[in-house]
Amino acid sequence: MVRYDPPLRDYSFLLHELFDACGTAEKLGYSDVEPDFIDLLLEEWGEFCTEEWLPTNRVGDVEGCRHADGAVTMPTGFKAAWDAVVEAGWLTAPCSPDHGGMGQPLFLRNCMDEIAVATNMSLSTVAALSLGAYELIVKHAPQNLIDQYAAKLTTGEWCGTMALTEPHAGTDLGLIHTNAVAQDEDSYRISGTKLFITAGDHDLADNIVHMVLARLPDAVAGTRGISLFLVPKHLPAGYSEGLPEGKADGLQTELNGVTCSSIEKKMGLHGSPTCVLNFEDSVGWLVGEPHAGMRLMFEMMNRERLATGMMGLGLGEIAYQNALDWCKERRQGRDLKGVTDVEEEADNILVHPDVRRMLLKAKVNNEGSRALATWV
Repeated sequence: MVRYDPPLRDYSFLLHELFDACGTAEKLGYSDVEPDFIDLLLEEWGEFCTEEWLPTNRVGDVEGCRHADGAVTMPTGFKAAWDAVVEAGWLTAPCSPDHGGMGQPLFLRNCMDEIAVATNMSLSTVAALSLGAYELIVKHAPQNLIDQYAAKLTTGEWCGTMALTEPHAGTDLGLIHTNAVAQDEDSYRISGTKLFITAGDHDLADNIVHMVLARLPDAVAGTRGISLFLVPKHLPAGYSEGLPEGKADGLQTELNGVTCSSIEKKMGLHGSPTCVLNFEDSVGWLVGEPHAGMRLMFEMMNRERLATGMMGLGLGEIAYQNALDWCKERRQGRDLKGVTDVEEEADNILVHPDVRRMLLKAKVNNEGSRALATWV
């Protein structure tokens, strides 16, 4: 049985004794961040993730995501685990109260990310991308898009992605072919194919909000000709006359020309769908100024880079904890100082100096990385 104890004491030391998180929060304009609140927030989040997310982690790895008929179904138990986090309001912590958020500093969400990753990395990637999409929309989208999408992304009722890479281009985004053609004064038709899109399709939420890089007809070559568009999986029910009746949550039942043609097979992360997405005359809206897409998308990308660092830390911490447990149980040889467990045929391998060296190296790497991540 996999064990996980959230590193609450480490975070208490880092946030209160080493970095003075409350003082930093006050300088940033957060007046109600107190040590007791931070400790309680992380303690209850750790309890929630251990009880609700951790039991689904192995299921996700063994069962994996399923792709059929252009749609992705998540592993058994994932939908209930996601619904639980939405209902409890945990994802709202760093979002603005204007959109139903708690209005807390981003560094608290960063601490929460480690715990989320350790208990279910596949679900944590969905949450990280949704927050990135939320931040882009709130900072750079027109008010009508903020009104339509920000609150749902805040709670996790709707999810978000970043859609950059294309099959022929790889990391050279200046070569992308996805195009955007204006259809009226404020909307566009987006067509093209994107791949390696984390959480590009799934059944956790009724809608997925894609932040898509594409070219306008007058775009110059290279990255300076790229614009950023918001393209939802489902359009609002009232978008246009004559379209199908909307869902109960105000969405059209048919897709907005966004389909998943396949998902990647990834070592160690079978519960996270990395999708090939096809956009076929999908309706989208410009975010920010024309041809400024790369600069804006890098705001989201830099946020995801920090989240990715927390993924390494979260996995490293739970790996260390369970390696330590295993070393206490696994028996081989005898302690160099003499027999430790006289009633057993061998001592546990924790008595061996090189095993302790490896465990301590893992432990200090985790603690150092946690301190670095908190400082960042």
